[in-house]
Amino acid sequence: MELVLSLGIGVFVGSGIWLVLRPRTFQVIVGLCLLAYGINLFIFSMGRLRTGAAPIMPKGGFVNPDVYADPLSQALVLTAIVISFATTALFLVVMIASRGLTGTDHVDGKEREDP
Repeated sequence: MELVLSLGIGVFVGSGIWLVLRPRTFQVIVGLCLLAYGINLFIFSMGRLRTGAAPIMPKGGFVNPDVYADPLSQALVLTAIVISFATTALFLVVMIASRGLTGTDHVDGKEREDP
């Protein structure tokens, strides 16, 4: 399970970095989304991978924390999902405005010249 999750995180982050370095703005936005997905999976995995475990401990008495999942990482990932959705919407608006002003969707605003 840990190997599959770490490979998935690596694929998301690697693909995201590769797309962020591309010259077109849409590819950069998709790369930022993939980076956000990889980071969210990483944060989520820090709360221990447990299947069928309750996220909240009962009140009172001695409680074995190994039986429960960490709710902090789940709350952080939910917050990060909302923030990444808002930044993606902002990037799309900026991309559309930049396309309207420059007439191209390249990151630097210039078309690549073929030799």
